[in-house]
Amino acid sequence: MYKANTQRYSQMQYQRCGKSGLLLPRVSLGLWHNFGSVDSFENQKQILFTAFDCGITHFDLANNYGPVPGSAEENFGRILKSDFKSYRDEMIISTKAGFEMWDGPYGNWGSRKYLVASLDQSLSRMGLDYVDIFYHHRPDPNTPLEETMGALADIVKSGKALYAGISNYNAEQTRKAAKILKEMGVPLLINQFRYNMLDRWSEKDGLFDALDEEGAGSIAFCPLAQGLLTSKYLEGIPEGSRAKRNHFLKEEQITQELREKLRALDEIAKNRGQCLAEMALSWLLRSGRLTSVLTGSSRAEQIAENVKILNHLDFSDDELSAIESVL
Repeated sequence: MYKANTQRYSQMQYQRCGKSGLLLPRVSLGLWHNFGSVDSFENQKQILFTAFDCGITHFDLANNYGPVPGSAEENFGRILKSDFKSYRDEMIISTKAGFEMWDGPYGNWGSRKYLVASLDQSLSRMGLDYVDIFYHHRPDPNTPLEETMGALADIVKSGKALYAGISNYNAEQTRKAAKILKEMGVPLLINQFRYNMLDRWSEKDGLFDALDEEGAGSIAFCPLAQGLLTSKYLEGIPEGSRAKRNHFLKEEQITQELREKLRALDEIAKNRGQCLAEMALSWLLRSGRLTSVLTGSSRAEQIAENVKILNHLDFSDDELSAIESVL
């Protein structure tokens, strides 16, 4: 039976999520990859145990995580029941709905029908009475935002989720969603969006300003750009890498120009005493505007490597200038 490290909270930094009372770990764990039915269950357990032992309390899922869709929630639920049950109240567990989950017109996007049914299924798969955060996973251009946000508000009021979140919403959409939720008496807690050194749309969009105005927090997914911001692709595309087997990262994206940029960033990281991945995560958290960074892991050892960045979030003006010139 798993017993948590008694020193776990001394290893992590926590930051208030917007103007809420909720503290999130600066480093959170996402179960997008490596927690499906095709992955090693024992490895999943070791990743989760190591994460919690390092003070990571936030575990992020979605209805369609796998493969097969739903299997990440099922596996997490099995581990929760067998080893984590006594620690449930120390955990922030989130899930989402918004992408295709089942056949037909009611298994996708943002209708009340889909969101309520999906959360019920997620709770059943994980063996939970509630999740801490329930997100709408992406904007729906065809469903009135009032309906989607109304479903989130009613879900929170029902007790099936403690907080409401959105994902992949830009600044304008965030302001509209927050306004509707506020009118319904449920504050917007957080926006989860793609953000990394190579993808900075949120900065140009003014998303951080919108979140500050609404009193909401932020969490970045794909902080390492699907593995591009690691040492893996500095010299080419290795066999077995994500670019060889994952439709989210294409081989043609890894150009010679990109590799030169990555090698330049890697040199700056080495001069800081970090690897490229560590510097990329530190760079995201450096200013404190980002509440948390959502990391994935294929092995337990990576967790400890990610957490140690918290001791090195400082950047000199010269380092920031050098990074900006590369990017």
